[in-house]
Amino acid sequence: MSVEQLLETIPPLLVYLVVGLVIGVESVGVPLPGEIVLVTAALMSSQHDELSPLWIAVAATGGAVVGDSVGYAIGRRGGPRLFDWAGRRFPKHFGQAHVGKAREFFGRHGAWAVFFGRFVALLRILAGPLAGSMRMAYPKFLAANAGGGVVWAAGTTYAVHYLGVVAETWLKRFSWIGLVVAVGAGIGVALLVRRKLNRDVAGDGVREEGAS
Repeated sequence: MSVEQLLETIPPLLVYLVVGLVIGVESVGVPLPGEIVLVTAALMSSQHDELSPLWIAVAATGGAVVGDSVGYAIGRRGGPRLFDWAGRRFPKHFGQAHVGKAREFFGRHGAWAVFFGRFVALLRILAGPLAGSMRMAYPKFLAANAGGGVVWAAGTTYAVHYLGVVAETWLKRFSWIGLVVAVGAGIGVALLVRRKLNRDVAGDGVREEGAS
């Protein structure tokens, strides 16, 4: 069952709860498709009047802020041992190259890394635990976390919502061919971005091996 099919079968209140829960658990540091759930719910809100984009944004923001705060507490308590364990269990997300890049980014940008990390899949998972393990002051972390959560959640929700409204109107005028083109373009962009990220990580791995 796809995310959309699951959300279609439950009442609006549960949709909000699922959005907040999935994003919250992802923000703790568990690799879950939080952004996919948010985008799907936001798109559904453009097609179903009973779903409110406002409450989707509120649920997503709450999940992001609470989840990141829990992740911060876990990272502060677990420290490097936590990432060593996670790297063995989830090498695709917490491998040495990924965590090393994230640490470097946090070291350069501090609280801004928490704010902008909400917009990057890898940093969205790592932001809370990594900030805690690096002993970032919690008030600074909370301000950046809340700001990033609000901008990301509300921005994504309303952008997708209004895009869905416009797309539905456009498709009624110009047929299903537009949908095929739009989906194909989106998949193409996603594949290009993924290929570039994989190439960057692979390049870092080669450089690390050469240095050792």
